[in-house]
Amino acid sequence: MKIGLGLPIEDPGVLLDWARRAEEGPFTTLGLLDRLVYDNPDPLTTLALLAGATSRVRLQTEVLLAPLYNTAVLAKQTATLDRLSDGRLTLGIGVGGRADDCSAAGIDFRHRGRRLDEQMAALRRVWAGEPYGDGAGPIGPAPATPGGPEVIFGGFAPAALARVARWGDGYLGAGLPPEPMAELFREVERGWRAAERTGRPRLVAQANVALGPEPLLAGARENLLAYYDFSGRADHMAGGLITTSARLRETVRRFTEIGADEVMLYCWAADPDQVDRIAAALD
Repeated sequence: MKIGLGLPIEDPGVLLDWARRAEEGPFTTLGLLDRLVYDNPDPLTTLALLAGATSRVRLQTEVLLAPLYNTAVLAKQTATLDRLSDGRLTLGIGVGGRADDCSAAGIDFRHRGRRLDEQMAALRRVWAGEPYGDGAGPIGPAPATPGGPEVIFGGFAPAALARVARWGDGYLGAGLPPEPMAELFREVERGWRAAERTGRPRLVAQANVALGPEPLLAGARENLLAYYDFSGRADHMAGGLITTSARLRETVRRFTEIGADEVMLYCWAADPDQVDRIAAALD
């Protein structure tokens, strides 16, 4: 089973330490969330820095809110990061659910899904070396990964699940226990077969984790409450935080049983010692 780490957002200054420790441990991927109207580091900028501090682990946005970005610039940024990281970029993409992010970016919240579909067509053209369109030629550099970086879609709506087969390589499910996650995984697989895609979609599950002393756990819960305050599910998300080694191992086991190819353990406290605690818990 592949195990990745979702990086904390409260102190960007510690993320190089996190990345170096993860590189030396059993972890396969480093992930970073995306928001605009929030106190988090920009994911593409941050992952570019971490790419230079690592050579093995993959770098993943989970998920990049692509509708907030200029499409041509995003195509160039992602191809550059994939090239500089020797093909280690996994582009997790979604539409987001916060109206304030869309307002700040100057896009219509109601049309963000339609915009993402248009963006994916353009991104695929650019990554394949074709002209961007509308009188604009190709946009370089070419990504290291032929056809562009690996793309996985996050979300729960039918449109989000359908995008996996149409545009993507896999699916990222976050914030749900294994049983309801299994239903989403099976729906993604059905869509993949219906689209007559070869092989199978890569399935990634995400769980929220904090291991350490009680003050650290309390801080992690506060971070979750603040981040999900808009959703009406903040108490539920904070209550579901995994805080023991036994529960962590059990969660990974259950996600494995439903077909997850990788489990991302999203960390909500900045202490880099969590990397070592999580590695020890999984040993």
